[in-house]
Amino acid sequence: MRRAAAAFAAGLAALAVALSSLSASAASPHLTIGIYDEGSTLYGKPTAVSPIYRSLHAQVIRLNLHWAAITKRKPTNALDPNDSAYDWGIYDRAVTYARKYGIQILFSIIDTPGWENGGAGKNHAPANMTDLRNFSLAAATRYSGSWISAVGAHLPAVHLWAAWNEPNNPVFLTPQYKYVKGKWVVQSALDYAKICEAVYAGIHAARVGGDKVACGLTAPRGNNNPGQPRASVAPLEFLNAVHAAGLKHFDAWAHHPYYISPSQTPTSKPNSATAITLGNIQVLINQVTKFYGAKPIWITEYGYQTNPPDGFFGVSWTKQATYLTQAFAVARRNPRIQLMLWFLLQDEPNLAGWQSGLETDKGQKKPAYTAFQRLPH
Repeated sequence: MRRAAAAFAAGLAALAVALSSLSASAASPHLTIGIYDEGSTLYGKPTAVSPIYRSLHAQVIRLNLHWAAITKRKPTNALDPNDSAYDWGIYDRAVTYARKYGIQILFSIIDTPGWENGGAGKNHAPANMTDLRNFSLAAATRYSGSWISAVGAHLPAVHLWAAWNEPNNPVFLTPQYKYVKGKWVVQSALDYAKICEAVYAGIHAARVGGDKVACGLTAPRGNNNPGQPRASVAPLEFLNAVHAAGLKHFDAWAHHPYYISPSQTPTSKPNSATAITLGNIQVLINQVTKFYGAKPIWITEYGYQTNPPDGFFGVSWTKQATYLTQAFAVARRNPRIQLMLWFLLQDEPNLAGWQSGLETDKGQKKPAYTAFQRLPH
């Protein structure tokens, strides 16, 4: 608690620096906090949701920058953000409202367009990583803080970036394994090492000071079983594999240390030997350190679902608020963790989705809403 209090006292002075650079210094106890909810932010009403983010004192909002949706046909000049093949509309709106309310955006570049990989699917790797690099460069140029859009609007800067989402999960990157020369290889790691390098190269080629690119964004568990129909790779195995595949360049390693069972608190060790939750996240940090030194750690998704409405995987509304406070305190005590985002602002309306919102899908505030407001900044 003493370290948390010190971080809050230093927060006002350090906030501007933390948001723009998220320094890799392991000595800094400052934790930047925010929310990941692109449904409310991109597709909702920004005039309604932006004041809510400000009320919550959210510093960062994460959004997926869907390459496939922005670029439905091949650009004539992929490096020109104003190329007619690009449709940035909802993202221009999001960054404009974020600036108005003093909030930073984190863009995760994700989804391969059909024209790029022969229609293999958006969760398949690009056929030519130069295309991904060029798109990343165009995005970083557009949101450099100095770009004028085709309609004459001066667009705000975005300094926080990430490559893909949960590449160890076949929902987002497939295939996870391939059988090559008599043995299984972690194909997702081989592909992801190239994806991450392409995004990193593109973002930094824009030469915008303070830009940071996170890689990883790994799901908390995986079955490590290539023979299963839904094979996935555990986060440590995936980290080992991308390192072996030659990944060298990134500014932070990101992870999603969700609980595995609703009986687990934020400090509980997982009941799976291969899972990385908040309770054993130091294991992952140690492995990152072994391979890459003291890189910052970003938690780009975290949350507890509630019951109601999720009677299977949810906790009570009161427990959700308690666990939210505990989880951010755990992260704040760890000087390597520099960013933590809660998923979601508002419950998804379909019970097949996630119910970890600070509000219900009808907008009723849960106790976790107030708990988030009271977090140190």
